[in-house]
Amino acid sequence: MADEAAQPNGSDVVDKVTVEVAEMALDAKEVKKEEPNGKPTEEATEANVAAAKPVSNAAFKEQFKAFSKFGDTKSDGKHLTLSQSDKWMKQAKVIDKKITTTDTGIHFKKLKSMKLTFEDYNKFLDDLAKTKKVELEEIKNKMANCGAPGVHNATPGKAAETVARLTDTSKYTGSHKQRFDETGKGKGIAGRKDLVDQSGYVSGYGHKNTYDKTH
Repeated sequence: MADEAAQPNGSDVVDKVTVEVAEMALDAKEVKKEEPNGKPTEEATEANVAAAKPVSNAAFKEQFKAFSKFGDTKSDGKHLTLSQSDKWMKQAKVIDKKITTTDTGIHFKKLKSMKLTFEDYNKFLDDLAKTKKVELEEIKNKMANCGAPGVHNATPGKAAETVARLTDTSKYTGSHKQRFDETGKGKGIAGRKDLVDQSGYVSGYGHKNTYDKTH
């Protein structure tokens, strides 16, 4: 009797197996939700790693040197002005609705110098980030990867459109219109000054220079 009581019931074994199978199925579904086809999860992981990766201090320092020479050919690349800093931060899109040039001006002047060294500039950024509640690494990462100093926000083609409009002679009026012929070619002095006709013919005479051809 004791041996019979110790042996599990057949139905109990079946129920236990059923529960284990159900649990395995649920685990499989959760894996699929977290990792559809495996690709999105890998991309998300890579993105998180990239976001968490600290900015290269060497790359940031090179950018500091480049922008410290922007607009100042005599600069040794060791000091940065507020104007150069704002240019850099605008190009890196750090200056936006949350961080303005007013904010940068206030924090820059706290260091009581017209030009900041690389070490002082890092203090400036640290103070700015804490005050505006922005991650310092995020700011420096943008600034390290914004490219060389230059005009990146210009609208190409705008100047060309303006030039084309101003040089379209068909739209000229008044005395300016008289300076060009139908093809747009300038008439020279004839388009700028009324020349006296000294041929001896009355103004408006239609048979000028035809006598020699008929006689």
